[in-house]
Amino acid sequence: MAINGLRWIVPLTVLQAVGTLPVCAQRGAQNGEWHFYGGDAGSTKYSALDQINASNVKDLKIVWEWKAQNFGKRPDFNWEVTPLMAGGVLYFTAGTRRDAVAVDAVTGETLWIYRLDEGPRGTVVARVVNRGLAYWTDGKGDERILVISPGYQLIELNAKTGLPITTFGTSGKVELTEGLDRPAVKPGQIGASSPAIIVKDTVVVGAALLAGTAPTTKENVPGYIRGFDVRTGKKIWTFKTIPRPGEFGNETWENDSWKYSGNTGAWAPLSADEELGYVYIPVEMPTGDFYGGNRPGANLFSDSLVCLDARTGKRVWHYQLVHHDVWDWDIAAPPILVDINKDGKKIKAVAQVTKQAFAFVFDRVTGQPVWPIEERPVPQSDVPGERTSPTQPFPTKPAAFDRQGSSPDVLIDFTPALRQEALKIASQYKMGPLYSPPIVPDTDGKSALFLLPAHVGGVNWPGGAVDAETGVLYVASVTQSEFLSVTKADPKRSDMGYVGGGRGGPARGGAPAGTTGNANGGPARIAPPTFSGNTDDSESFAMRPAARTNVGPQGLPLVKPPWGRITAIDLNSGDHMWTIANGDAPDYIKNHPALKGIDLSNTGKPSRSLLMVTKSLLFGSDGNNLWASPAGAGGNTFRAIDKKTGKVIHEMTLPAMTTGVPMTYMADGRQFIVVAVGAAGFPAELVALALP
Repeated sequence: MAINGLRWIVPLTVLQAVGTLPVCAQRGAQNGEWHFYGGDAGSTKYSALDQINASNVKDLKIVWEWKAQNFGKRPDFNWEVTPLMAGGVLYFTAGTRRDAVAVDAVTGETLWIYRLDEGPRGTVVARVVNRGLAYWTDGKGDERILVISPGYQLIELNAKTGLPITTFGTSGKVELTEGLDRPAVKPGQIGASSPAIIVKDTVVVGAALLAGTAPTTKENVPGYIRGFDVRTGKKIWTFKTIPRPGEFGNETWENDSWKYSGNTGAWAPLSADEELGYVYIPVEMPTGDFYGGNRPGANLFSDSLVCLDARTGKRVWHYQLVHHDVWDWDIAAPPILVDINKDGKKIKAVAQVTKQAFAFVFDRVTGQPVWPIEERPVPQSDVPGERTSPTQPFPTKPAAFDRQGSSPDVLIDFTPALRQEALKIASQYKMGPLYSPPIVPDTDGKSALFLLPAHVGGVNWPGGAVDAETGVLYVASVTQSEFLSVTKADPKRSDMGYVGGGRGGPARGGAPAGTTGNANGGPARIAPPTFSGNTDDSESFAMRPAARTNVGPQGLPLVKPPWGRITAIDLNSGDHMWTIANGDAPDYIKNHPALKGIDLSNTGKPSRSLLMVTKSLLFGSDGNNLWASPAGAGGNTFRAIDKKTGKVIHEMTLPAMTTGVPMTYMADGRQFIVVAVGAAGFPAELVALALP
């Protein structure tokens, strides 16, 4: 399918000779260490360690805890960090200043910290949340840690001492706000929420920007991807995610909208194939979450998985997963690299899970889909000035791993009375299949679009994990809906034309205006939120009662369970192996008088489990409970799951809700599992688990 003559997949002709490339294995974290945010450069979150296994996992104990609450004021965001481990030392970020910290991997003793005071620049930031650091070594004793500061500077430290590498950039720092094709970048417009990734000797840096439901302007900074020399800090290349004139894809930004449109950064973690020297970029959507009338066209390279040569920054291939996004369904999770065997043929694959509950699978060398992807007609927008894409890509395999599209069939039906109430609530909203566009309130008598999945997914930044030995992908998702509308912008406050929000309910979800009943079923009026920034990657919307979604009859969820689930997908065949609910229903549901006597055993918590895989087990947790009360205080259960069947083998209680992806390593002959716990506004700490 083509629009403006542009095919959605564009491998370069140089790849016609790919048969000469070696087929190298994607093996997960190596040598009992954890050098990347996702374990290895391919974001597998897999380790072959097996000291902790099904026979003894019941004996896991907390062996040390590292407290983060004294690192600056108590943050109003979740601590989403995953530590790195190299040479018996853990490295991570902590606190509102994003301090770099090194601790002993056996005892949890603090070894060093690096703290940068950026002044106002460090307090007015685009993204407060951060997931960690990057590590590099030449293998000869030179070890370095790289941190992206809240004010968007790239800093390189000596991994042994925590002192800046003064020969890197200017006194150890590289300015990242320069070279973005805008006259000036104000503090707080651009930053990073995920670490850089290092491919051989190139540091690749993404970007996270303000956008939100109701931007004050159609203009923003573009989130270009840059590559820097790991030793000197010299910029090597820039990949422009909004192409300039003469560059591939520029014609997809019609009416010269490339001149002022912004975003299209990569706020989710990046992935790489170190042997190929390729880096895989999950690019977000352009400016304006729910209205694209100011940026007509397909808007490459927004919502695209882009493969770059890490040495040169040249595009190898790309695939756009959403054309002209008006749902904020940008790519929120790291691409997952894994080797699979399809019909007897070995394929170096990359799997990209999405907010709309798809898993797109490609040959990571050529960009060819492993299974056909079909461009199918989708409903069109009738919002003035909007022109949505006539088609969207649908993978034929694997099947969707969560519910897609709204209809009476998705509404709760625990009892006939609750079913009738759910139908009455839903009747106020326009329902339709996946990619039904937002509406203006009162269109055809409907207040808003009943959107499922919500704009935060489905899947979000926790993504999934893969067994690097078997090719089985494990994905955590939530069944979460919202009511989405756009209203005409006040020209005194915004030049967007239309922005998210309206009488149909807050653009970030909630109940109809005037509805009573909060997420726990108690009496509390839900008012529209006042967001100006995009908070997808921190899920901090979950802290605000106004933003709770799925409010249905008597404060219960509007959509059928399971509300949180884990799905196992065999990427060799594209078939689902099993699906389980993510834990038990929240207490307010289990104790709801309307559900007395109802079987709630397979409903799950409305949260995305944070997953990690080892040789014999899948580890997961309750994760961020989106409907919890007090806000952010979700379940604190940590689980070991049989990878083949989905059966829960062991559960243990952690001191608080899990907020970061778990990791594992060997130190002093002992396997440890370390995970960040806490919640927004609650004490945060790292918890280390091991056998007695």
